[in-house]
Amino acid sequence: MRGRRPAGPEIVEQLHGSAQARQRLRVVLETLAGRLRLQEACQQLGIGPVRFHTLRQAVLEAALEPRPVGRPPRDDDAAALAGPVEDMTAALEASRLREEVALILTPRPAPPEEMPGKKKRTRSRPDRPRKRRTGSG
Repeated sequence: MRGRRPAGPEIVEQLHGSAQARQRLRVVLETLAGRLRLQEACQQLGIGPVRFHTLRQAVLEAALEPRPVGRPPRDDDAAALAGPVEDMTAALEASRLREEVALILTPRPAPPEEMPGKKKRTRSRPDRPRKRRTGSG
């Protein structure tokens, strides 16, 4: 056979990551290559066969489709809040309409100059009282 020898599970040592993560990946690859039996792999990692199968499944799925970074979205929260939000939005709109109708239907008092029987004041500045002049000076 010509060329370089194929890199096996030892290639994991060149990857970045914690020592524990590299060991887990190397052991999983060795079992897939047939170099290591399941019982030996479990003994090296200190886990049981069920946990090992779960670990191997996660490694293989991660190789196919890497998981997106961050927390996954929770659709159940959005669905649970959609109903109350729609209810509150409808209630707010109804309240706005009631306010608008009340403003339109409420009779407004006539301005003072239009009220019958009242005399109109002719002060220049009705918001300030008049200053009285004193006779000294």
